[in-house]
Amino acid sequence: MWGRVLDAVFPAQCAGCNAIGSGLCDACAPPSANLAVSFDGVSALATGWYEGTLRAAILAVKDGRRDVAAALGRRLAPLVEPGALLVPVPTTCARLRVRGADGVALVAEIAAASNGASLVVALTQGAGDAQRGRSRTERLAARGRFTCAAHVAGKTVTLVDDVCTTGATLVDCAGALRAAGATVTGALVVAATKAERLWEPYSATSTMCSSNARTS
Repeated sequence: MWGRVLDAVFPAQCAGCNAIGSGLCDACAPPSANLAVSFDGVSALATGWYEGTLRAAILAVKDGRRDVAAALGRRLAPLVEPGALLVPVPTTCARLRVRGADGVALVAEIAAASNGASLVVALTQGAGDAQRGRSRTERLAARGRFTCAAHVAGKTVTLVDDVCTTGATLVDCAGALRAAGATVTGALVVAATKAERLWEPYSATSTMCSSNARTS
């Protein structure tokens, strides 16, 4: 009910051109770049580069834009294996209080609902500081920041995040899930930064379970 009220008062508006109707309109949404890579045993797929309109959309989600999160969730949905169990990478408690919502969880929820998958908020981030602003060395050295707060033993899960830079966060999250007894198929991210990691093209029909990401 409240969602419909909010939609009526604050209709979806494109993060790129401000047109009413969608959080990211067809004219502004960049075509999927179809990228794949593997970080220390965690295969990842991305829908595009963290630049231009896609970067603006992700930043809007970080600012609490639910309409843009819905648009990014629909963008991510084709990569989701039907019946998959998605686990969003959590934000810090401090940022959650400021934003009022976890943008990655919103993206994952829409992606799951759009493709017959399901969602479990299984992870919590214990560290008070996020990766933003850290050097590559500091990012890669960060370990043990996440704990598994849900029963996932024996389950097969796929991580979801908004941006991937070094892959350190994905590896850390996968470690926490595996320690709790889960099998991690890999990760789906909205965008990848153009770092030194070699993201390679993958088939437009690939999903997390069928992709063969190169280890670099």
